Amino acid sequence: MPQRNILLMIADDLGKQLGCYGNKKIQTPHLDELAAEGTRFDQAFTSTASCSASRSVIYTGLHTHQNGQYGLHNGRHHFTTFDHVETAPALFSNHGYTTGLIGKVHVGPDSVYPWDMRAESDSRDVALVADQATEFFESSKSNKKPFFLTIGFIDPHRDLTRSGFGNDGQYDSRVKNIHYAPEDVEIPPFVNDLPKVRYEFAEYYKSISRLDQGVGMVLDGLKKSGLGDDTLVLFVSDNGPPFINSKTTLYDAGVCLPMIMKCPGSPAGIANPNMISYVDILPTFLDWAQHPSSKHPARLGRSFLPILSEKTQLDAWSEVFGSHTFHEITNYWPTRFMRNRRFKYHRNIAWRLDFPFAADIYGSLTWEEIRNSDTSPKMIGPRPLKDYFFRPAEELYDIQADSDEVRNLAKDPEYEHVLQEMRTAMEKWQGRSEDAWLYRDGVSMLLVRHHIDAGLEVPDRWDFDVAVPESKGQPKLAANFAWGA
Repeated sequence: MPQRNILLMIADDLGKQLGCYGNKKIQTPHLDELAAEGTRFDQAFTSTASCSASRSVIYTGLHTHQNGQYGLHNGRHHFTTFDHVETAPALFSNHGYTTGLIGKVHVGPDSVYPWDMRAESDSRDVALVADQATEFFESSKSNKKPFFLTIGFIDPHRDLTRSGFGNDGQYDSRVKNIHYAPEDVEIPPFVNDLPKVRYEFAEYYKSISRLDQGVGMVLDGLKKSGLGDDTLVLFVSDNGPPFINSKTTLYDAGVCLPMIMKCPGSPAGIANPNMISYVDILPTFLDWAQHPSSKHPARLGRSFLPILSEKTQLDAWSEVFGSHTFHEITNYWPTRFMRNRRFKYHRNIAWRLDFPFAADIYGSLTWEEIRNSDTSPKMIGPRPLKDYFFRPAEELYDIQADSDEVRNLAKDPEYEHVLQEMRTAMEKWQGRSEDAWLYRDGVSMLLVRHHIDAGLEVPDRWDFDVAVPESKGQPKLAANFAWGA
């Protein structure tokens, strides 16, 4: 019986700036080839637009409010996955697989993510990364055990300079420096077309092309090992580009991401239009590996292997949900989203707070140029600056007519029925996933439910009202949130 190996490659802060997703200016031949040989998902959504949190969703099949990895793991942020959560490396190790990780880890604690081989590194030398991967493939071939290998590329994340993307590093001679001039890049609609923005995107493109070379080298090593025909390959990004109006937001620019899968025996060149969530990735891997734990009541995702070759939109794959709470420790801004083919609904729990800056975005030349531009009013792409920082409790967008999510329809009477339907569906999902940020009267319903069971009456409003603090005489909470159902 052939081995059912799994190769997962995760880019860091990559949006759809790839040739196979329609970008005509960038050179990404290896990822384009992978898409031509497999399935390109055009509607794949991370649950949250933050590095550690997104990776935890991939590895656990749980949203961040379920798995506890609310924000970044590194440094003083130190968010970690709950000790009791089952993760991909643990599940596959227990299933007889050799597990490994090369490059960026960015989740913890180590006891919850017990990779057999862990070569953690912040190196952007993709040739050396590929050499490590090839060594892993050859070792797996020798020991005749199936493998689950993750490669966490550092590119195209910003480096610690104000406008750099690792392009000044000294790399193996096999890694070519692909040059882009600022005038030659495509500026996506979520950000302003300004000189410093173009300069940063040119540097961003260089980093993406280096990433692409690394993917090609890894896949070449897999092919040379003779294991290519037995290996499921998935390429994804953790969140959108590291620019304002994208990364750390739940707008599509931050969460609708590249996802390419090549599965042995499946047709090539498929453009799949169905809506996939990152909570579906682990169930898909477990399904491929014929793992006995492929289904679990806490995981709301499901395997997309049965629809891998689908070219039409299926009703059963027409909505996704997302959950963001932190990025850095100082970036508390809990929000949830629901997205279907036409509409996008955001529930902003802490809407009274300013939307916070991630440090790398605040320090960027892009933000400096935008904030000092001569325009009035100030804009971020098509979005007024004030609407970026000060957001209402609810946002509703018609994605078909307003793909940039600018015209909020939440208070438009014409869309009241849509708002009500999506609000109800959101709260049902929050109940099923036991989301502690399902609020009434400014309090988590999950955390006070034992008091509610004992007779506590809660006003049926999201936020506490200091002008009307009384609970007596107010409409009472009557909803049954069906926790965990």
